[in-house]
Amino acid sequence: MQAQSITNKYKQVTTKLLPFYPLAEAQAMARLLIEKTTGIRVHDAISDPKLLLSVSQNMLIDQYVDELKLQKPIQYILGETEFFGIRFKVNPSVLIPRPETEELVNWILSNDKTGFPNVLDIGTGSGCIAIAIANNLPAAKVFAIDISAEAIAIAKENSMNANTSISFAQADILAIPKELKGSPFDIIVSNPPYVRESEKNTMQPNVLNNEPKSALFVSDSNPLVFYTAIAKTAKANLKPNGWVYCEINEALGKETADVFSKMGFTGIEIKKDINGKDRFIRAKLDA
Repeated sequence: MQAQSITNKYKQVTTKLLPFYPLAEAQAMARLLIEKTTGIRVHDAISDPKLLLSVSQNMLIDQYVDELKLQKPIQYILGETEFFGIRFKVNPSVLIPRPETEELVNWILSNDKTGFPNVLDIGTGSGCIAIAIANNLPAAKVFAIDISAEAIAIAKENSMNANTSISFAQADILAIPKELKGSPFDIIVSNPPYVRESEKNTMQPNVLNNEPKSALFVSDSNPLVFYTAIAKTAKANLKPNGWVYCEINEALGKETADVFSKMGFTGIEIKKDINGKDRFIRAKLDA
């Protein structure tokens, strides 16, 4: 196999991906694959056409491209992604962290007045929320639970790699023990399943066919089941004047707010994401 320049490979990969992805996305994927494989930025390679790929690098990139053609998420293909400036290991046992969830973490951090809160993350998945909070509030005591043993294993590894101290436990969001180690909490946060089964047809195939369905979907007959459980847990385990924060279905903001209101929470606020959609909620447990 003849040696190929990084610049030419970038153009070739982009062209191969165009039948499957929009131009900007194809270019971003091509750049990410090459930079991950070679450790060289495409921008630098364009400035220096003499930078070449090894045979093994060329073959690995082609393998990645074949997987992308099958609509596999690039984060799963590479086995990692970035969230809140931290590198996270991901695989199909956990959801891929989204930029919107970074907004949720920002909201929590910007409203914490203590600097050392007790925090519980319900349904932690890759651990992205818990780890981002622990990384930015080193004095916080952070606890995280998930029903999936595979997810807890990934989250523990991510926490170790990020050098954060978090207590993890396998537990069902719908059957959380009444007495939690570390409670009462100042903050409870969750990004639970909230996509209704009827909304599947609006989702991209690379999400629908690859990410864990148990972390995504709820029945149309009871779409707020997890928020009811979170509200009950928060009422039993929050400190007076503590807050619960959640990511929500954009179409069910009012209904989600009603769940917390009926449980006696106050200060209920729905916050839009960067795309202008109702995406987050917070509620306060009064003293």
